[in-house]
Amino acid sequence: MINYKNAIKVITSQDRFHIDLGLNRIAEALNLLGNPQNSLKCIHVAGTNGKGSVCAIIESVLREAGYKTGLYTSPHIWDYTERIKVNGINISKTKFAEYVNKISNIDILLTEFEILTILAFLYFKENNVDIVILETGLGGRLDATNIIDKNLCSVITHIDLDHTDILGNTKEKIALEKAGIIKQNCPVITEELYESIKNKAKEKNSTIISPYAPEEKYINSLSLKGEHQKKNLTLALTAIKYLFKGIDENTIINGLKKVNHPCRFEFIESKNLIIDASHNPNGIETLRNNLDKFFPKQKRRFVFGALNTKNYKQMEKILFKEDDEIYLYGFDYPKACSYKELSLACPFPSKKYTANVKLSKEKLNIICGSFYMIGQMKFLKDI
Repeated sequence: MINYKNAIKVITSQDRFHIDLGLNRIAEALNLLGNPQNSLKCIHVAGTNGKGSVCAIIESVLREAGYKTGLYTSPHIWDYTERIKVNGINISKTKFAEYVNKISNIDILLTEFEILTILAFLYFKENNVDIVILETGLGGRLDATNIIDKNLCSVITHIDLDHTDILGNTKEKIALEKAGIIKQNCPVITEELYESIKNKAKEKNSTIISPYAPEEKYINSLSLKGEHQKKNLTLALTAIKYLFKGIDENTIINGLKKVNHPCRFEFIESKNLIIDASHNPNGIETLRNNLDKFFPKQKRRFVFGALNTKNYKQMEKILFKEDDEIYLYGFDYPKACSYKELSLACPFPSKKYTANVKLSKEKLNIICGSFYMIGQMKFLKDI
């Protein structure tokens, strides 16, 4: 029996730590494990930006309403166990290692994400959860989570250009991949009415449900801040009210107040600090707009890093202004941009971020650009 440390070594080993979309491997593995996913009731969420927030909102409200919830999201910030929760509590490291050991004993070379997805299904079934809120990892059509053959509903959040090397170089092509989660006779909730989504819904006899704007009392209750969260709240509440008509107003409000989804325009007032994991141009534009709306007069000090698979040049162009203080972080990760790459792309003078750089007391500190970068800044975990 392996321990947690060795379990992480197994799933991040070189032959597993890559993207290889497709459902054949995970289907074969799950069949050997008794197909735990078939007994789960899932709300399946895909999209370029906002899907994690939508999942977190739905989970919090359903838990407040007394449902036993399973939540599967990615990536994590600090620890792999964050990705798999029952009733808001991370899977234990002991249980995580136990399942990795069980899955890795199958003679099928699964990717990291496939192992984690199988692990989540097994854990949710063992805990007999009422509802699973399932976030896709990449795309939808060939994403490991799409091994489920039915759902309570699909939710498709905002679609934009990201992972274009894998999903396609137009929004319509990306929408086609996201539309892959639409299931036969199961409704889909979305504002993204691309032809590919409408066609897929028609093919699957799936009703497209247009979300409706939430009342102010719900917007004001949501713990997640930022203008963009209104759209995420709209999708989440539409799903909740469509599927669970008996949940009363006070329960919804209390659930919204308790939503916990760190590093999404997260403001830590005592440190005058924003932590935001936006990692593509659309997300960075949203961050910039939120900064201009909520902190229009504060001088800003950025720590920014990004993966070289992202359009980091465009991200820097959108994010920075002439009077910003800019630190660029070439963090230690296989696909991270080096400081040199970032500095060459930066439209304004910048400095190299090191661990000796402390938070400013005079300026608004913004740490942003990558989940993986934030995860390496361990001091943030204790703030």
